[in-house]
Amino acid sequence: MLYEIFLPLADDYSLFNVFRYITFRSGGAVLTALLISFIFGPKIIRWLKVKQGEGQPIRDDGPESHLLTKKGTPTMGGALILLALSVSTLLWANLSNPFIWIILLVTIGFGLIGFGDDYLKLTQRNTKGLPGKAKLLAQVLISVLAATGTMAVSPPEMGTHLAIPFFKELMVNLGLFYVPFAVFVMVGASNAVNLTDGLDGLATVPVMIAGACFGLISYLVGNTIFAEYLQISYVPGTGELTVFCGALVGACLGFLWFNAPPAMVFMGDTGSLSMGGALGTIAVITKHEIVLSIIGGLFVLETISVIVQVASYKTTGKRVFRMAPLHHHFEKKGWAEPTVVIRFWIISMILALIGLATLKLR
Repeated sequence: MLYEIFLPLADDYSLFNVFRYITFRSGGAVLTALLISFIFGPKIIRWLKVKQGEGQPIRDDGPESHLLTKKGTPTMGGALILLALSVSTLLWANLSNPFIWIILLVTIGFGLIGFGDDYLKLTQRNTKGLPGKAKLLAQVLISVLAATGTMAVSPPEMGTHLAIPFFKELMVNLGLFYVPFAVFVMVGASNAVNLTDGLDGLATVPVMIAGACFGLISYLVGNTIFAEYLQISYVPGTGELTVFCGALVGACLGFLWFNAPPAMVFMGDTGSLSMGGALGTIAVITKHEIVLSIIGGLFVLETISVIVQVASYKTTGKRVFRMAPLHHHFEKKGWAEPTVVIRFWIISMILALIGLATLKLR
């Protein structure tokens, strides 16, 4: 919105020339999302407390400490992230760029699915929420729309292609399998972040780290000079996603102020499903799906721990971990919650650096 308002003035007034630059608008998006979070955060949290009463239902089979420390904490705090993220993106991004609308479709769409899930958990006072099949079907439908839209606006020579890290300019044409693959990435990323969101601040910072990394990737992939220098595939228009990533970082940073241990509010599925879906969509658009599995490696580890636990228990009757997802395993081993959270943040940072290193090692 601000881009459309001030850009025509840039030719007559040099002051407004800064609106041409993605870096300036990305910085503006970070600060705007952060400011919205600080202004509306306390009001939204108070409103959620009044409406929810007892707060988010706590799992009976979870760590015993959660029954005492987390009882009464409101959920659906992801609504604050969505508000700050959406408003900031609409203000600072070039709204004529189709990638912006695709990413907003997935983010808000997945957020609504999460909202429905959280609402049912609160009204029914249990941890089940939406039926798994219904939730998955809704995610798949939104992802199919996003994947086909991405194909339509991407260059024909890479619309259905997959980039392979470490191999310069190697693109594998997935053909008819592209849409199912893209859907898998978006839905998988969404549910992986959802599984990670089990401790105060645990998912927020890794999402912020991944968002910052993909902000850089989006900028590089959308710039012909940098893309050629790094020998990565140039995808026109993806640079504008840097603004969205900036808004994502700002929104998560603002939310962390209220979500840091001990949390005043949980993001709930409203936040985790939408943030994960956003990361998966950016990876698909920028053709860095495999790099997402490295940068978001913490989410992958959490998901694998659940898969291994379920498979082991069903086949042998034994559990590999004391509890899944992985962060609960370490809680059961006696680690304090802040210790688990901060050490997982460190792991996330290390994996992000490795993921970014693949850009130069191609």
